[in-house]
Amino acid sequence: MKKKKLKTVVRKKSATRTTTKTTRPANRVALKGTVRKSKPLKAELRHIPWSSVEVEALNPLLGRHFVVGQNVMLARVLLKKGCIVPEHSHHNEQITYVLEGALKFGIDGKEIVVNAGEVLTIPPNMPHSAEALADTVDLDIFNPPRADWINKTDVYLR
Repeated sequence: MKKKKLKTVVRKKSATRTTTKTTRPANRVALKGTVRKSKPLKAELRHIPWSSVEVEALNPLLGRHFVVGQNVMLARVLLKKGCIVPEHSHHNEQITYVLEGALKFGIDGKEIVVNAGEVLTIPPNMPHSAEALADTVDLDIFNPPRADWINKTDVYLR
């Protein structure tokens, strides 16, 4: 299978730098803002109770809170039955561990139900969607951390 070449378009030139934008082939779905623009966080030892991390209400059926390390992010995601996470993709590798409830994922033309106590690994750039089949609590691990979540630019969830 041939790989499609990405087209690079020069957007802005200045005396000190050139900014470029890379366009994706039309069949690639990707989220803006998934690349951290600042320097990586300094690695440090922290002990954080989940109860001390405020839950961000994204919509009436979806909430989350997360902790960010130097190279990974751990998110605790709270989904009410019927919550839909629309199809999206990101350059981040994702591991989802369902603690309570069940999620039905749509990935690569397949439906995969992940129940409490089960894990799903999602490779980078793989389009996926999810539906909560019951009230669900899951842990999502991302490498690298999701800059769009940190910067609150993840409009597909809001």
